[in-house]
Amino acid sequence: MLRQFLVAAVVSICNITIHALVMTAVVRVAQQTRARSVSSPSLLLIVIMVATVSVLMAAHAFEVIVWAMAYTIVGAVPAGDGVVYFAFVNYTTLGYGDITPVKAWQLLGPAAAMNGILLFGWSTAVIFEVLRRAMLLNSSSAA
Repeated sequence: MLRQFLVAAVVSICNITIHALVMTAVVRVAQQTRARSVSSPSLLLIVIMVATVSVLMAAHAFEVIVWAMAYTIVGAVPAGDGVVYFAFVNYTTLGYGDITPVKAWQLLGPAAAMNGILLFGWSTAVIFEVLRRAMLLNSSSAA
């Protein structure tokens, strides 16, 4: 069991690091954008939000791949089953249950779910903050 927790901790820390790097970039770009004057603030708001959410979705997809690589390395998924699919189902807390991990690694699924739900919450907070800043930009440009 300790081995499962150690692997889960290492993968979670890798994903938290990836997420922190992406979040820092998203917030910095949002801060730089608000410093510019624009002719169409509504269009800028749409572009900012689409870009923000797209970048965060890409980050989450990459983090799922990190979990899939960990599952592959330790042999957590039965041979012939889709390891990326299994990682997505766990990370998103969907939990179909159509693929189950090998008994020796059964705690990795819940650990991935915990990691995913925390990172989705963090993404939601950043999306809200970027939207808030973009709305401030939009209202100051309209005045």
